[in-house]
Amino acid sequence: MQHVFIKRTVPLAAAVLLLPLALTGCGSEAAAGDGRTVTVTVGYQSKTINTVTAGALLRSLGSFERELRAQGNRDGTTYRVRWQDYATGAPITAQMVAGKVDIGSMGDFPLLINAARGKQLHAPTRLVSVTGYNLRGALNTIVAKPGSGLRSLSDLRGQNVSSSVGSAADGTLVRALRRAGLDPEQDIHKLNQQPAVGASALQSGSVDALSQFVAWPGLLAFQGKAQALYDGGALGLPTFHGVTVRGGFADVHPAVVKAFLAAQRDATGYLQTHPVDAAQQVAKATGLPPEVVYLYNGAGGLATFDPTLKPQLIAALKKDVPVLRSAKLTGPVNVDSFVDSFVDDRYVKESYGSGYAKALRSTAHPSADEVWLRGEVRTHSFDGPAALLRFVAAHRGTVRAAYVADATTGSRWFADKSVWVRDGARLLPFATPATADAWTRRHPRAHTLSYTAALEQSR
Repeated sequence: MQHVFIKRTVPLAAAVLLLPLALTGCGSEAAAGDGRTVTVTVGYQSKTINTVTAGALLRSLGSFERELRAQGNRDGTTYRVRWQDYATGAPITAQMVAGKVDIGSMGDFPLLINAARGKQLHAPTRLVSVTGYNLRGALNTIVAKPGSGLRSLSDLRGQNVSSSVGSAADGTLVRALRRAGLDPEQDIHKLNQQPAVGASALQSGSVDALSQFVAWPGLLAFQGKAQALYDGGALGLPTFHGVTVRGGFADVHPAVVKAFLAAQRDATGYLQTHPVDAAQQVAKATGLPPEVVYLYNGAGGLATFDPTLKPQLIAALKKDVPVLRSAKLTGPVNVDSFVDSFVDDRYVKESYGSGYAKALRSTAHPSADEVWLRGEVRTHSFDGPAALLRFVAAHRGTVRAAYVADATTGSRWFADKSVWVRDGARLLPFATPATADAWTRRHPRAHTLSYTAALEQSR
């Protein structure tokens, strides 16, 4: 496996920034046609399941195609949809500035790179909606191999860490290391790798830790190949994925953008009312285990799905710009005007009508403590880990997956992969050893115990 060190090479995300101006003249635009036929090209990331309401689930439901057929009946145009699947947001941006992808979905950091490249190459893009978000940043996680001996970020000093530069997960890594008193450039050896490459590197031992976005950390933990080392929720900074469109396309075909957002709202509603079925559909489309999909996209999952452009998310986006600038992934810009010119809420406001203001304020999220039993098409929700443990203990052998919220960050994780602490009469779950250690230091009578012991003591 080839290791690519940041200090010596141009990272993938940075390569997108260096696209030549001539690229915008390559080929015909994705929406070219004879005036009666319009082809819409949608770039999405099937395995980045925080984008499913604008990608894998939306595609499987056929919602966008139905909306376009209805629009075609009104305006006499035949609309065709071409779906293109990518591993990360960087190639979607490259295709968008080349006029070959019209609508794309990606994370907050790639969205900013998308905006910067569009502006630089005179092919502006617009952020028109959000797919999924987490107000504390828990969609990004740093993991290590089980038994590695790594318990906190300070243990990463001098270690090899894989990340995808320009991604939200890399932003989490940079911020977390700085907060822990480490220099992200000097105190670790960072390798710029695609998620799948980084996951393989972690297993082979060529890297000591991996910082990635949904759903890679959960997948590796579920497979027993990784343990959470740092929960992005500890940062307390929102992270999200969103939908961006080419400005030129939106100006010519505003009805298509409206149709896409109507379809996204339909997919969002389906996910919220049929969470188990939606998880199984996404699992089928992506090859991910349904239990992993449900960790993030379930009723009480790590991601909250809501297309509205919430002020908390836009404020977080502005805080992301300096991080990208320090990595030399964007040039000097006026942060407020740069982000404000990128965010375009006209279409989503029109989609919601008078209900937009109420939807914008809502951040409601169901209980993160859930159990999914084998053979059942619904999950069981609980008010706290004690009740969940008792239920699991009474249904041994039939539990497909159990999910609990970290006692300090609130981030959902697999119950059997969590670190458990006994504190008096309470049994408390923690996503990482660091948060568990912090708790036991503050509570002298508290001590860690195994998941099996926690089940036994819950009776």
